[in-house]
Amino acid sequence: MKTEQTEKTRYSDAELKEFKDLILDKIRGAREELNALASSLSSPNTNGTDDTAGTYKTLEDGSATLEKESINQLAARQKKFIEQLEAALVRIENKTYGVCRETGKLIQKERLRAVPHTTLSMEAKMKQY
Repeated sequence: MKTEQTEKTRYSDAELKEFKDLILDKIRGAREELNALASSLSSPNTNGTDDTAGTYKTLEDGSATLEKESINQLAARQKKFIEQLEAALVRIENKTYGVCRETGKLIQKERLRAVPHTTLSMEAKMKQY
């Protein structure tokens, strides 16, 4: 009698819990980083340049503006990352987490551990290039 091994179509509840814990930990870290970025934006520039010549003050202002733009970009990326992680939590609740949206196959655990918010298997990701 031949036994057919059916391909797994979703991760088990225990596996999903493992991924949920990983994602919650990543969200905590990402929120801490976002808060640090936000507080660095709201704190005044304390470089002590008040007594320098006007030319240097202008250079400092330009540098401070550039730094604020960089911090704003980092904060926006961090917000997007948090949103993607939260969407992954919804997929866990729906028991669709880890299923490639292109191929319908399970995404490898190693990939999910490295990029827990991914919705594409490596196979599908490589086809994009």
